[in-house]
Amino acid sequence: MLMQNITKLIKPCTQCVHQQIRYVQTTGISCLDQRWREARGLPMNPNASGVLTDAADYSYLDGRPVPYGTRQKNRIIKQKQITETIIKLSGEIDFAVERHKQLQIDEEQRKQQIISNKLKPKGLTLLKKANQK
Repeated sequence: MLMQNITKLIKPCTQCVHQQIRYVQTTGISCLDQRWREARGLPMNPNASGVLTDAADYSYLDGRPVPYGTRQKNRIIKQKQITETIIKLSGEIDFAVERHKQLQIDEEQRKQQIISNKLKPKGLTLLKKANQK
């Protein structure tokens, strides 16, 4: 009887990442089907962001701003740092792309100059052209 109850508890966890079950868990954290959340465009962790974590806990009736929560200020500072880093790195990427394009143009001009210097008329052809002018 006890073994049947344990197998009933263990069977729903067949989709778990862990194939060897050493103990029976009382929570289903590792058995959550994250594909369902992903298919609906929901975040993997619903408590990571949202109204409850990002909004103020309370508000004043006269409209004064509420002081930031425990970790809200840290989150805001971290998001600003990430934004600054993204802007800086995308600027570096733009600079690298423009520099690469300019280097290619310079190389092409150098090759054209070498070719134009090599293909000048010489000898009798040059003298004939000079006499005709």
